[in-house]
Amino acid sequence: MRKKYPIEIITHSKQLVFVPADLTHTREINKIAFGNKVVDVACAPHPKGRNVIVLSDDVKKELSMPELSTSLHIFIDQHTLFIGPLIGILTSGFTPYPLRPIGERSMFFAKLLSVNKSVGALPFVFGEEHIDWDQGLIQGYFFIDGSWTKIKVPFPNVVYDRLPNRRTERKFELRSLKSRMQTDYLIPWYNPGFFSKLDVFERLQQDERASEYLPETHQFSSFSVIERMLSNYGNVYVKPANGSLGLGIHQILFDKHNGYYYCRYRDQEGINKLTRFETLEKLMKKIFHKRNLSQMIVQQGISLLRSEKRLIDFRVHTNKDEYGQWQVAAIAAKIAGQGSVTTHVNNGGVVKSLDELFEDRTEQELCEKKLSEASLLLSSILEKNMEGIIGEIGFDLGIDKSGKVWLFEANSKPGRSIFKHPKLRNFDLLTRKLSLSFGIFLAEKAITAPEDIFK
Repeated sequence: MRKKYPIEIITHSKQLVFVPADLTHTREINKIAFGNKVVDVACAPHPKGRNVIVLSDDVKKELSMPELSTSLHIFIDQHTLFIGPLIGILTSGFTPYPLRPIGERSMFFAKLLSVNKSVGALPFVFGEEHIDWDQGLIQGYFFIDGSWTKIKVPFPNVVYDRLPNRRTERKFELRSLKSRMQTDYLIPWYNPGFFSKLDVFERLQQDERASEYLPETHQFSSFSVIERMLSNYGNVYVKPANGSLGLGIHQILFDKHNGYYYCRYRDQEGINKLTRFETLEKLMKKIFHKRNLSQMIVQQGISLLRSEKRLIDFRVHTNKDEYGQWQVAAIAAKIAGQGSVTTHVNNGGVVKSLDELFEDRTEQELCEKKLSEASLLLSSILEKNMEGIIGEIGFDLGIDKSGKVWLFEANSKPGRSIFKHPKLRNFDLLTRKLSLSFGIFLAEKAITAPEDIFK
């Protein structure tokens, strides 16, 4: 069981380090580390038997350690005492405004950093422009006592990737930064990249355990594929392979009785439309004439559960915890807006907790069990089949009228709109804690068993 220890600074002593009394073999420690800074020291147990870490001011200064009242973890390896972990959260879009240094995402990061004391880590936010490669320091943004403060700290033990979009991630400077930190400094990097919808399905198909959750999904190749799938399922969804927030999703339906094709979608003015066509060719030409169809996927339509005739799907957040194990951190139901092709809140959707959706407690528990089992299995399969270290996933799942669970999407950087619901705020807190707790797990692994990470 890991323990956290308070840190005290003494100003009138030189090269002094007292370690918690409950640690053994302390006299074998001859180095102390914080982030990637390492200092030669002589350690001794605390003379009064206290379980605290005591550093003289000169050691603290050499380590570039900020004076923050946070209890931190200790890891010991090869005669070195590691204090931390220091978790760097990489993002972009910084502004010159001290109250909102990361623009409209400042509140998200403030909330994320605010769980530091309960987790026992020291997180900060930074961008490519804040790194001093020569000094091995980063001008990090810390959120302290309700306000943002910039403090210079060493390179972190781990980096949590919170780049906002694919365009930013593709920038040469950021790709170079990631490569340099991983290769030259051996810093673990978690939650890199954004999932492609088609790539997720192709990776999951490599494991037969996942197949039962996967609707038929293809990259668009020809009208004949859509015709065949309409004949089999009655309706299909056409959506961008790399889309988000439900943008660009179209539902195509075929009415066998009158022979008409229908397309349900949201137009550029944000209005939900249902348009009728005599042929599929006319539909595709009218609706998709400005779109690159090679970047779209076609997915089997499912007869989902409904609430007052409105479609229901579910968002499930999974996170890895401080022991590197997957946990279900949150489950919420999303109910589509009137005439909407998706359940997204920005398109009139409504978020409900499971107990609000199901009047019957047994039905609620069965639904929760099915969604949890599916999400944990899919998380473990994705982790094994995707590149990089994955620490959190947001799943969009559906349950059909027969009770079968279906996967629609998996997101590596899931949105957090469901957590605005009053009954889901505790789950919001849990997901934030787990995001940093997994950083503790990775930091310890990188110190004590790097071969498990850098394979």
